[in-house]
Amino acid sequence: MSVTMAQAIIHGPTDITINLQYDSGTGLYKATGTAPAKSSYNQTDHYYNVTLRAEDDAGNVTEIDATDSALGQALRLFVKEKVAPVITITSPTSGALITNNKPAITFKVTDDDSGVDPNTIGITIDNGAKITSGITKTPVSGGYECSYTPATALSDGQHTIKIDASDHDGNAAAQKSVTFKVDTVAPTLNLTSPADNLVTNLASCVVSGTTNDATSSPVTVTVKLNSGAAEEVTVGENGAFSTTLTLTQGANTITVVATDAAGKSTTIVRHVTLDTGAPVFSDPVITPNPVDAGNTFVISVTITD
Repeated sequence: MSVTMAQAIIHGPTDITINLQYDSGTGLYKATGTAPAKSSYNQTDHYYNVTLRAEDDAGNVTEIDATDSALGQALRLFVKEKVAPVITITSPTSGALITNNKPAITFKVTDDDSGVDPNTIGITIDNGAKITSGITKTPVSGGYECSYTPATALSDGQHTIKIDASDHDGNAAAQKSVTFKVDTVAPTLNLTSPADNLVTNLASCVVSGTTNDATSSPVTVTVKLNSGAAEEVTVGENGAFSTTLTLTQGANTITVVATDAAGKSTTIVRHVTLDTGAPVFSDPVITPNPVDAGNTFVISVTITD
């Protein structure tokens, strides 16, 4: 009796049948096959079952596979992918200015084959230690949508977040990072002119001062007179600004607002009264009049303004 057919069947996403040829030099039946294109990680026990089938010239057939108690261990084909997961950071965005010092960090990790290993997902903030706990990982098609809120408030200024992850076959994703700024402090604003509650007979009023923001310069300054439109004023590199307003007769309200690049603002209000009407005399009276030499007299007058 002799073997007339020998096959190996790889039970992958689709079965692959390989015909084994007898090698008289080694006495073995063998062939070169191509592994399935997909990782075996998502299979039961993470391997593809392999069936060996042989038939002799009498029509007797023998089959064994990975469940065989004696030879089954050798018929487990482990296939690993080589494509790394993909990381996408959704928030914060690059260059963002954030007024919240505990911003929610959100990102997505996907892998189309063996799948993302959730235990490898990590966040590094600046030069700190990698964070692997406290990250919310919500399963989605092909991976996870993740979020993390820092337990400790970030300082004002620039920060960099780095995200790492790997798939179940050990392929590490290219690290993704994003740099942004935290700004929780409004800009400084000082007015040197005019003084509050100033009363003047000059319609021309100079509004001047300085502003600054250490985290998110430049600062824009607007000046509004009464119910008019807020007008932007040029701010110098040293933070100084100046503009001239024309007051209306009577009470005037001047509103100055400094706004930094993060949208935080500081407001100062000044009240100035314009009075261009000179005092008016009426009804002057001297009593007595005439008056005896060396005696006293009383002078009275009505003055309105």
